[in-house]
Amino acid sequence: MPGIVPIPTRRFVAVVAVAALALVVLPGGRWVAFWIVDGALAALLFVDRLWTLRPGRVGVARTLPGALTIGATGEVVWTVTNPTDRALCVAVADELAPSLGAGRRRLAVRLPGRGTATVTTAIRPSRRGRFTPSAVAVRVTGPLGLAARQATRALPGELRVLPPFPSKAEAELRINRARVPEVGLRSARGRGVGTEFDQLREYTADDEFRRIDWSATARVDRPIVRQYRAERNQHLLLLLDNGRTMAAQVAGVPRVEHAMDAVMMITAVATRLGDRTGLVAFDRQVRAVVPPSAQRSQLSAVTEALYDLEPVLAESDFRGAFTHAVARFRRRSLLIVLTELAEAAVTETLIPALPVVARRHLVLVGAVRDPEVVRLATQPVLQGADAHGRAAALAALERRRRTVHLLRAAGATVVDALPGRLAPELTDAYLHLKASGRL
Repeated sequence: MPGIVPIPTRRFVAVVAVAALALVVLPGGRWVAFWIVDGALAALLFVDRLWTLRPGRVGVARTLPGALTIGATGEVVWTVTNPTDRALCVAVADELAPSLGAGRRRLAVRLPGRGTATVTTAIRPSRRGRFTPSAVAVRVTGPLGLAARQATRALPGELRVLPPFPSKAEAELRINRARVPEVGLRSARGRGVGTEFDQLREYTADDEFRRIDWSATARVDRPIVRQYRAERNQHLLLLLDNGRTMAAQVAGVPRVEHAMDAVMMITAVATRLGDRTGLVAFDRQVRAVVPPSAQRSQLSAVTEALYDLEPVLAESDFRGAFTHAVARFRRRSLLIVLTELAEAAVTETLIPALPVVARRHLVLVGAVRDPEVVRLATQPVLQGADAHGRAAALAALERRRRTVHLLRAAGATVVDALPGRLAPELTDAYLHLKASGRL
């Protein structure tokens, strides 16, 4: 009966302890004194409880930062208001998840009549996802300090913890390199590169010999070259595997987190270069779809689609994901598949599904390689256990090489990179395909 039975406070416990000591030293008649003291304390406890303000009348508000990335610091603010003219002692306990890394989840304040107190704490999330704290426990202490009333208050809130973007600086570097022509440091049309014909102009010493237009040169009797510009409005579709093999950790981070970094970097670079980028996240079913767009807001849209994805411990349906992508996005595209190069999974699910898309689209497969396996394969053998570890690592790397060979034989380009290098190397592969005119 939490709404009726009073909650004893520490002060009440201290009073009981003092009374017990006093009864011990009394010279006789202890039982009579015991019942008198016990009855008096019980009466005081219930009287104090009756005079205690109901927790539901105390004003409590919580302010969350709304959105943070993993490892970023934010602030949670609690505001407690006293609706009465007398002073109150109020304690609040919030249900913030441990992974939010809150400095505190409990607070206790003494409020003057009609007073307000604000308490803050820093949070540093260590796990992405949607966090929805929905209630707080409020405890109000009575005017005598002997009893308290407690109740759970509904206090809904939402905090989105977004995936980190460690390759952001690499993305800006590649964007700046690609935009050098626009600031006049090189030809404003990307002289000598690109796939879309722009115009004819006179040859200069910096031009490639293969760009000379011999027909135009013969007509005007001086060297003329073809000038090209990089095509814009090309399509990229990122297919993020969210299945069983992406749940394993590499360098202390799930594989899917490395893949998300690559998704964000490619989206940032491609949209800034005028290409349309979309996303399909899938496991045994399609979990999220972001239609292709070249808008600056596309990176935010993709990040919003990623942050609450959790790997499903089941085999991924590549054929279903490819069929969904081809049916929904018919234009020729560069399909960037982010997955794990586990031999059994790739040979049984990914390679049989490649014909669905390989006839019309370019396919680029990206995966992150475990540096611990590489270390074991290259470390010197000092004892028997080292030999077993090295043999297992070499076998794992050989299986991985076979998987890469099979994918390339099926027509896919493969990037198998170490942690921290997957996003930059995949982006470079996309830029190379774009510059070579294969898109």
